[in-house]
Amino acid sequence: MTDTILESKPDLLVDYDRAEQGDLDTEELLINMGPQHPATHGVLRVVLRVDGEMVLEAVPHIGYLHRCAEKIGESLEPYQYIPYTDRLDYVSAMNQNHAFALAIERLCGIEVPGRASLIRVIFLELNRIASHLVTVGAYGLDMGAFTPFLYVFREREMILDLFEATCGARLTYSYITPGGVREDLADGFVDSCREFLDYFEPKIDDYNDLLSFNQIFVKRTGKVGVIPARDAIAYGLTGPCLRASGVRWDVRRAIPYEGYERFDFDIPIGLPGGTGNIPPGVVVGDSWCRYYVRVLEMRQSVRIIRQALDMLADTTPGEIMAKKVKNLKLPAGCEVYLETDNPRGSMGFYVQGDGTTVPSRVKARGPSFSNLCITTHVCRNVLIADIPAIVGSIDMVMGEVDR
Repeated sequence: MTDTILESKPDLLVDYDRAEQGDLDTEELLINMGPQHPATHGVLRVVLRVDGEMVLEAVPHIGYLHRCAEKIGESLEPYQYIPYTDRLDYVSAMNQNHAFALAIERLCGIEVPGRASLIRVIFLELNRIASHLVTVGAYGLDMGAFTPFLYVFREREMILDLFEATCGARLTYSYITPGGVREDLADGFVDSCREFLDYFEPKIDDYNDLLSFNQIFVKRTGKVGVIPARDAIAYGLTGPCLRASGVRWDVRRAIPYEGYERFDFDIPIGLPGGTGNIPPGVVVGDSWCRYYVRVLEMRQSVRIIRQALDMLADTTPGEIMAKKVKNLKLPAGCEVYLETDNPRGSMGFYVQGDGTTVPSRVKARGPSFSNLCITTHVCRNVLIADIPAIVGSIDMVMGEVDR
């Protein structure tokens, strides 16, 4: 019976001579990765066109978390819109609060008290550390390393304790608002924060021993998803994704805001393997560099926070809010666009006033959205197993992508 079928359909016969020479015809296949796939960050769907184990094309599909966030900003007063900014990049909600508040202050000419400005810097950098801890732990989990995830969340909980003691929340804070901050620091905050920094800084070495310099992790991420500096700039990458490609650009230093020019800190960039303590098998702009730049940034955030805590001694407790911020009217015919450096890159808000207390136009420039745009370009001719390594190193938050 089998012989009869094969004789009637000769195309089912396999030419083993051709197979040995690697000449066998193969068929491409479409694979849906997400939106509920364990290796995707949030509700992201990536359609993979594969030939065997090779990915020929990867196309991201977004919009599963779209909530009209920008349009809502055109129907609320600025202080009412702050809780909506929390829900953009919910892993770094403080930084989202700050970006919008700063744009409103620049539009209306509001001067924030010195103490409020220092408190903002402290919380911005604490949230940067907390955000990078999530990235480090989740990225290790994507690569099959479970233990680092437990370590980083232990430290992250300590940061959330500091947040909760000050504003009562652990994820969406609505703490930084136009004119300053909602509450002064809790009693004993400065001492608790210093204690945390002293405890946390040596832990970064533990992360490096567990994950950063682990040979398996380096081989999974080194020379994978390489983004040259020219491509990073062309696709509008910012933050760690841009700096990992060797471009030393940080809005905090290039276009200072919130008094960042007062602080002494370095801007980490991606370096080739064998440079300093960088392991061999790494090239500038690969997935490992995008991961490691975030590890280095946590050290710099610790430096900034220590300096800000020292400066707090010269401020007056209670001076945390500018005057005349209630019933704030946005100047008619005036507009502003302002960027801040968030954990995932440059977060910008465009706000236009029309003389009322509600903006006539609100537009957000999200770093995750721009960083995600390079996915198709960088995910060509790689293995299926490399996709989580590349997508995870970009570190997007879909609430800010979809908006």
